[in-house]
Order: sequence, then C-alpha cells, then structure tokens
Amino acid sequence: MKIKDSNINSNKETTTLKIQNLVVGYDKTAMVLNQLNLDLSSNAIHGIVGLNGAGKTTLLYTISGFISPTEGSILYEGQPLEKSAIAFLETHNFFYHKITGKEYLGLFKTQNTNFQFEQWNTLFELPLNKLIETYSTGMKKKLAFLAVLSLDRPIIILDEPFNGLDLESNLSVKKVLQGLKEAGKTIIITSHILEALTEITDYIHYLSEKKILKTFEKTNMKEVVPFITTHSQKENSQLIEELLK
Repeated sequence: MKIKDSNINSNKETTTLKIQNLVVGYDKTAMVLNQLNLDLSSNAIHGIVGLNGAGKTTLLYTISGFISPTEGSILYEGQPLEKSAIAFLETHNFFYHKITGKEYLGLFKTQNTNFQFEQWNTLFELPLNKLIETYSTGMKKKLAFLAVLSLDRPIIILDEPFNGLDLESNLSVKKVLQGLKEAGKTIIITSHILEALTEITDYIHYLSEKKILKTFEKTNMKEVVPFITTHSQKENSQLIEELLK
C-alpha cells in the first residue's frame, strides 16, 4: 500500500475535526472533561499530553465513539463524526486466544483487500505464523499497528504507540506517521515520552483542568517541557499543602 491520497493537498492544513464544548462525565458530580474545545487539522500530527488522570484516554475514547459525551459535539468536515472515519490503536490491545499473527491480520483484510500485509511486514519482521501469545509486548504493539494501518482511515488515533517498542521500531513508526501525515491524515497521539512527541508532532495540546489549557506549535515546541514541569509542580505543591493541613 502506498501512502498517498490524490484528493488531498499535502501542503495545506485544514481544520477537519472540530470538538466544541465537550463535557464527559461518569456521573453528574464527576466530570472528566468540561467545556473542552479543540480544532484538529489534517496533514498534521497532534500530540495530547497531560498528567496522569487528566483525561487523555477519556478524550480519545470519546472521539472514537466508545464514550458518549454528556454535552458538546465532535464534527468531521462539518458533519457528526462517525466511527468509520477512525482507526484507533489502544494502549493495551486485545487478541483472541490461540490465534496467529497472520490469522489476526486476516480479520482486517476484508476491510481493505488492497493492503499488502506481507510487504509491510518486511518493515516489522513479525513471525506471523506463530501464536500471538508467544509475542513480546513490542511485537504485539507492531501487530496492532499494522492492523490500524490496514484500515486506511482519515483519522488515526494512537494511545501510547511507542510503549514497548525497540529503538529501530520507534524510528520506523515515526517514519510511517510522517508519511501518513503527508498523505493528508489527521493523526492524534498520546505519549508519556515528551521527546518523541516534540520530535514528530506539529501541535501539542496540553490537557489540564478538564480542558485543553494550552496548544504549542512547531515555533514554540521548546516551551512544552518547561511549561508542563512548572504547571505540574504547582498542582503538586497545592495538593501537598492541602494534605498537610
């Protein structure tokens, strides 16, 4: 499969995914996200960062349609976002028991008969004829990533895609993501590895206080780490003061 899209101008970013006044909570007294607004462009890689418990995974699950918002809207090209537009790589992937890598990928082949799994596997070198239960964490991650690629969706969401990968695989995934970006995809990534995000993303959106508190672009990406460090220390200092009262 070649990474290209003749209908997309790869040199121009356009807002394709618009999140407006999003409210998500598991009950009326515990809001995880509150009045969150975010515009996400195509031809770009967007990083979502925040402290543990800030709501990053909840945001991804809401965009993907697995969680229904209490209020607000998520629009794709001006229309309500549908699951069929999204390919989602979760942090922890589920695999059926006693199934080989080849059999797993075969579940996705009917959705895109043009995707050449064997050719793509020359990049990741997975033992597709072996049971997945014999795979390492990194191998399982690469297998799930191949499945996500095969869907060829316009919006790609990756929750901690670099976890468990070796250096070579990390570099390969980054290269593929750059190609997908140039093909006009809207890519959303979360990662605790800030260096990886600042290296490949066009925007980093900092999630705190139940909303997107600040967005960084390429021009001010070097401010990400100092800002997050200062902000997290402030929050922790306030918490410690409360605990010691």
